[in-house]
Amino acid sequence: WPAPFGEGRPGWHIECSAMSMKYLGPHFDIHMGGVDNIFPHHENEIAQAECANGETFVNYWLHCQHLVVDNKKMSKSLGNFYTLADLLGRGHDPMAVRYLLISTHYRKLLNFTFSGLEMANQALNRIKNFVFSLKNVNSPGGVTPEISALLAAAEAAFAESMADDFNVSGALGALFDAIHAVNQKMNDLSREDAAAVLVFVERLNTVLGVLEKNGDAALDAEIEELIRRREQARKQKDFAQADAIRAELKKQGVTLLDTPDGVKWKKE
Repeated sequence: WPAPFGEGRPGWHIECSAMSMKYLGPHFDIHMGGVDNIFPHHENEIAQAECANGETFVNYWLHCQHLVVDNKKMSKSLGNFYTLADLLGRGHDPMAVRYLLISTHYRKLLNFTFSGLEMANQALNRIKNFVFSLKNVNSPGGVTPEISALLAAAEAAFAESMADDFNVSGALGALFDAIHAVNQKMNDLSREDAAAVLVFVERLNTVLGVLEKNGDAALDAEIEELIRRREQARKQKDFAQADAIRAELKKQGVTLLDTPDGVKWKKE
């Protein structure tokens, strides 16, 4: 590359300083990277940018720790190298993978294990079951002051944890504390109480992103059609067909609940 001082090859460090300043300016808020980038890469970026511009380069540096598998570095030679496609191919819920990855603080080493992934799936199912229960509350009545206070305190605790260097595990703790408290009052909740709690969960999920937004409409329609066919088979006393449809839904991770208000379903 021609330069006033002769030909040269731009290095990795100067490339990043140049790109950052071109698109974000000489000073910006957040720069991310792995812990292995701290020295020499990010230190060189700071030296270059601040010498060139005469001002602070970045306000906050967010350095992520590494991911290991069963306490070992992930590598193909050890047979412990997994991509997201590998995990989904094994039938794991992508949201459970996301839950596991965000549940450890980004500055701490994350040890991936399949038992840990199963625990993440169980935690996610606890949230899903909680949402399912709330959607089936039918008692009349307004929002009670007790529920309003509980949700306000839980959201404040959630926000405080997230403001503490993205402490997601603490934020999840605030969510599960709220789930536990509301579950204890589930039999006494009104529809309006339940609706308020659902809004609370949805608001927290805009940060966590572990619950599907509004579900998959096409899949939901397919499930509803299978349920309709099952009900028709039951009316015709074709119990073999009804059982076959229930089994098919079970394979898709859908559990049917026969209630006085009709058939309800939830995804596991």
